[in-house]
Amino acid sequence: MPMSVEQIAELFPNLMDITDAGLRASVAAVWSEAIETGCGGKGWTTDELRAVPFTLLAGDIDLRYIEHLNSCAKQCIAIAGVLGEIFGDRVPINMDYLIAGSLLADVGKPLEFDKDASGKVIKGHFGEMLRHPFSGVAMCYKHGIPAEVMHIVATHSHEGDKMQRSIESIIFHHADFVDFDIAKYLGAQAAKK
Repeated sequence: MPMSVEQIAELFPNLMDITDAGLRASVAAVWSEAIETGCGGKGWTTDELRAVPFTLLAGDIDLRYIEHLNSCAKQCIAIAGVLGEIFGDRVPINMDYLIAGSLLADVGKPLEFDKDASGKVIKGHFGEMLRHPFSGVAMCYKHGIPAEVMHIVATHSHEGDKMQRSIESIIFHHADFVDFDIAKYLGAQAAKK
């Protein structure tokens, strides 16, 4: 049974900051599908998702995937606020697209990740075949997400390095890597102990 907007907003409170109700509902629908069909087709519970590590590339750190997405959404909102305060409308930002993109950029990870026989989160077969920007865009397209938001999903990681990112994608890309670079640092520090 698909999860409601309210249920998805329990995971991602900034979902409710999207002013376009149709876009808000579409973002929730994409997340509902990712949660229901991820983990090698078995689906995830919200408790399982809250426990998933932010990244599998930084070692044993105590940062979680859902926390990362909420961190990025809040960073994006704050960055947009600073840019608006300093530059005004000379740096045009569509806040609905920015928030939707920040919440959807990693929506493909529930499909990319799986669990091994012991319950440990691993990159599954699907993840070996398709990185999360690709599966994320596919789900977004299916649910009628605007191209401007799919652009953020598609270009947020190294897949976007060869093309011109939109302002919203630039903001998300840097917020994403603030968290990722901190995670790598924390992982390196933990490995030294």
